[in-house]
Amino acid sequence: MRRYETIVILKPSLGDAENQAIIDRAVATIEQFDGSIVKIDNWGLRKTAYPIDKETQGYYVYLQYAGLPAGVFEMERVFRIDEKVMKYLTVKLQDVFAALPEDEAVEETENAAESAPETVEVKTEEEVKTEVKDEEKAGTSETAVD
Repeated sequence: MRRYETIVILKPSLGDAENQAIIDRAVATIEQFDGSIVKIDNWGLRKTAYPIDKETQGYYVYLQYAGLPAGVFEMERVFRIDEKVMKYLTVKLQDVFAALPEDEAVEETENAAESAPETVEVKTEEEVKTEVKDEEKAGTSETAVD
């Protein structure tokens, strides 16, 4: 099995149910060919870099999965046929599927985030200005030495 990631841009006029149906069909296709889903991330409605089919916005979905090339080919064939899909791009990440170190780090971070409360450091405008001035002084003294 190989590891892939696919980004799909769906028409912005679709509802949540239609978006989910397209995602579910892609997941079913991958699993039908003995693949497994690693991560699904709905990025939501975003502005596109350029108009696609006269649309300036699209609903972005990120899929990361392990599967066989035949499964990827079938999923892309379905995307090409479906008029609700504006664009898609699939990239092969690994030839042999293995957990990436970043996946383990993400899981550890998520577990730590669930157990520890969030703390946010808030600085006043004066503190920020003081830090910037100190950095500027440090920067000018270093350039004078060179």
